[in-house]
Amino acid sequence: MWRSRLLAVAAGAAGVLLTATAAVADAGPGAPGIGDPYYPDYGNGGYDVSHYDLGLKYQPATDTLQGTAKITARATQNLTRFNLDFLLDTRTVTVNGRKAAFTTSGKHELVITPARTVRKGTRLDVTVTYSGVPSTKKYNDYVGWTRTPDGAVAAQEPESAWWWFPSNDHPLDKAAYDIAITVPAGLQTISNGEPRGTRTANGWTTHRWHEAKPQATYLATLAVGKFEVHRSRAKGGLPVITAYSPDVDPALLKSAKASIETTPEVVAWESTIFGPYPFTSIGGYVPNVKSRFSLEEQTRVFYSPAAFARGVRPYLIVHENAHQWFGDSVSLTTWRDIWLNEGFASYAEWLWSEKTGQGTAAEVARKTYDSYPAGDPFWQVKPGDPGPGDNQFHNAVYDRGALTLQALRATVGDAKFFAVIRAWATRHRYGNATTAQFEALAEKISGKDLGNLFRTWLYTPGRPAAPPQQVTSTSTPKSWQEIRQTRTLEAH
Repeated sequence: MWRSRLLAVAAGAAGVLLTATAAVADAGPGAPGIGDPYYPDYGNGGYDVSHYDLGLKYQPATDTLQGTAKITARATQNLTRFNLDFLLDTRTVTVNGRKAAFTTSGKHELVITPARTVRKGTRLDVTVTYSGVPSTKKYNDYVGWTRTPDGAVAAQEPESAWWWFPSNDHPLDKAAYDIAITVPAGLQTISNGEPRGTRTANGWTTHRWHEAKPQATYLATLAVGKFEVHRSRAKGGLPVITAYSPDVDPALLKSAKASIETTPEVVAWESTIFGPYPFTSIGGYVPNVKSRFSLEEQTRVFYSPAAFARGVRPYLIVHENAHQWFGDSVSLTTWRDIWLNEGFASYAEWLWSEKTGQGTAAEVARKTYDSYPAGDPFWQVKPGDPGPGDNQFHNAVYDRGALTLQALRATVGDAKFFAVIRAWATRHRYGNATTAQFEALAEKISGKDLGNLFRTWLYTPGRPAAPPQQVTSTSTPKSWQEIRQTRTLEAH
């Protein structure tokens, strides 16, 4: 009797061992890229991140950044090895509390080998300690970290995270963030979401920021320096945080404030069209940088001072905050679908023109169409598949993308068009989506076959026939010049 029990126990243990061995037998390294057709080595495979907890210390005088990144993820396969995208100098790595081996590969890959295979479906806790001088790190002669006279700024697209924290750097893997950044006392910091308090000791101040909603890595922003910070609440209680470097030219600063302080009004209007605002705070900031572009960092838009060289920029504010729905909340699945960000935000400008009586969207569309002659190279770029690099932010992605939406509106009518736009923002909230999914949604709501419309406007080189318009006027909308100038201020 006792012998038979022992045999049974032994057999059971052998079965468990055999099952475990079989589970590990199919283990392997995670892919060094997430599968983007434009950027094959961006992002990584084998795991899905849910949270980044970053503890940083930055000394502006030397541009030295020290950090500890605690990454909470879940393995999507049996992992023997996995990558993070990163450029700074790694000091130590632990995986699930155990010391892990690491090396580098390629131009921006941190390759980590855990002490034990991480089983599919289990929690993956990664801690990386690191340091470095971000401004000295280059990727293809490009630096995604900008030093300022009193600090630094991280705000770029499609990559900027590599210069300040290790990550799965692709919009397909979004996560929540907690950031604690320690800087010399007297300096401020700006980041996403909401502030969670400060603490000063021994000449250093630690600022804490929290973003609870899923956020793509390129939308994580950080600024250190002297800022005039404004805090208020919009109608309904939504926190508003705006910040301005006091060292910016006074004329630019005046125009910047007059523009950016309208953010609550703009977001309230956009909410009536796109649906409820998807995040828990709004705002923007203007650091002391020499660049010209703006970028839709989640909840905290980055604006270059030069963006306000020609005065107040209402259309720029409309564009960047429209991205909070289209790009930030509903994110692209691959960078090939960039028009889903830029075409939609550009069309929001046309809707603002319509709302303010400066020209209907149809009139702006007609003027945009007429501004590019048939032989213009503009018409050779396919907004639905523009290509990587410079073409990713080509005018065609913005303007022909917006023309696509105007053609859709004219084809299905206002009621169904705006139902499509609102449903798109709602159904894919906090997630990722593709052009094919947008086309399917538009066809379902409109009851029309729209395949030819999308093929023509998004994927066929050459100038299409002018889209059907709701007006026949060929007059120049009052908003035209302002919208054209905004385009150059948003490009990256």
